[in-house]
Order: sequence, then C-alpha cells, then structure tokens
Amino acid sequence: MAEPLTAEQIESALNDLPGWSYADDKLQKRFEFGSFKEAMSFLVRVGFEAEAMGHHPELFNVYSKVDIALNTHDAGGKVTELDVRLAKAIESFAWRD
Repeated sequence: MAEPLTAEQIESALNDLPGWSYADDKLQKRFEFGSFKEAMSFLVRVGFEAEAMGHHPELFNVYSKVDIALNTHDAGGKVTELDVRLAKAIESFAWRD
C-alpha cells in the first residue's frame, strides 16, 4: 500500500507545482485552453501519462477547461508521491495560450 504524504511534504511539493493546490485530500488544478479541441488533446495526453504510471486521476472537462484532481486510492484516497510525480509530468507537457 502506498504511503500518504505528510502536510509538510505536500506543501513542499506544491512549491514546484505552479497553480496546483491541496484541498479535500487531493492535488488540484484547472487548465484553460483556447478551444475544446486543445482541451481534449490535453486530456488524451494526461490519460496516456496516467496509464503509464498506473494512476487514475479525476478528470473533468467543460469546453476549454480541464479540472484535474489527484489522490491515490491505494493510500485511502490520500496524496502520495505518485500524485506528485503525475502532477509534475502533467506540468512538463501542459500547453496553454
């Protein structure tokens, strides 16, 4: 079972994740794009990255906005290092206007 991060570890990780926040036991961020097509392309890329990591994030899309929430089911729905790694991977390829 994955180990949940402490509040201090989460706060430290957020320093390297611009725009991400921690609430309700999840790392969260909204991404905004220029069109629905761009948002969907981004969602597909997130899906491939998540699957490669064995992660299954919460993804929500309305037109050009994508909301992502990350926590680890195997850790009782708490934030783990896996969530931080996926957030950093998403930041590495996130494209926005």
